[in-house]
Amino acid sequence: MKTRKPIIIILGEPNSVFTEILSKVLNKISIKKKIKNPIIIIGSKNLYEAQLKKLKIKTSYKLLNLIDSMKKKLSKKIYLIDVKYNFKEPFEKISYKSKNYIKRCFDIGLNLLNNTNSKIIINGPISKKYFLQKKYPGITEYIHAKSKKKISKNPIMLIFNKDFSVSPITTHIPIKEVSKKITKNIIINNILRIDEFYKKKLNTRPKIAVIGINPHCETFDKFNEEKMIIIPAIKNLRKKNINVSGPYSADTFFIKSNIKKFHLAVGMYHDQVLTPFKTIFGFDASNITLGLPFLRMSVDHGPNENMLGKNLSNTKSLENIFNLIHLIK
Repeated sequence: MKTRKPIIIILGEPNSVFTEILSKVLNKISIKKKIKNPIIIIGSKNLYEAQLKKLKIKTSYKLLNLIDSMKKKLSKKIYLIDVKYNFKEPFEKISYKSKNYIKRCFDIGLNLLNNTNSKIIINGPISKKYFLQKKYPGITEYIHAKSKKKISKNPIMLIFNKDFSVSPITTHIPIKEVSKKITKNIIINNILRIDEFYKKKLNTRPKIAVIGINPHCETFDKFNEEKMIIIPAIKNLRKKNINVSGPYSADTFFIKSNIKKFHLAVGMYHDQVLTPFKTIFGFDASNITLGLPFLRMSVDHGPNENMLGKNLSNTKSLENIFNLIHLIK
């Protein structure tokens, strides 16, 4: 019988809705049928149980230590590696208190990726303000920086939906810095990695649209990013037999009749593509980091403090992650 590689799940910010949505999704019969891999959850056992008790959600798991997780052949079960965390209430306000705990969870998760040949890691939402403290623009960049092996120099953010996806060339940087960070080589590298993901993992040759940076892809400035950077990158990619076209003006591209023609759109900055995408699809998406020897995936929303302990959180984004894992070759 083939031994399947574990899916690693980091619970992330302890005061978030992730325990709620994770337990609900893992309890779904439709998800149980699709996932054939062992699942290793990394986080505080006591907090996990306290939150589930508060939410009145039942789940089952088996405790696992780090050494066994690397040596044993794990069966199709849910395991938990306990990481100590001190708390008074099941749900508290997000603060700097959780910083070291989250770091330990990520350290264990990345260690497992290196030693179990696992190819998928999922993390719950993180508060960038309290955990990253401006040292990294976002978790996408944090995971990329902490990973020992890298396929590309920069992380590639893909917000995936089975019908249409988006990817920003630059991620969590101020808008005034965007033009300085866009280069022909980065555009080419990112699109090559995205094309590779679709072809190798989803058995699809993607049709890719590239969005310009300037209004109507025009500028009165002497330096025109479309002419000097974006169009040369597209021409180079076409020579490599990549199905890519553009640049398209962002103000009209995202009408439904346009996006139906493509698998995804690559934009120049974060909000340029994520704002229209979330307007159309809401949280019906998965956040994927490419450019690593494994897939890092996360829900497409934050900790959502306003919903803590209410047992009313939307599970759609996490369901999409498991549905995508089922599709991946």
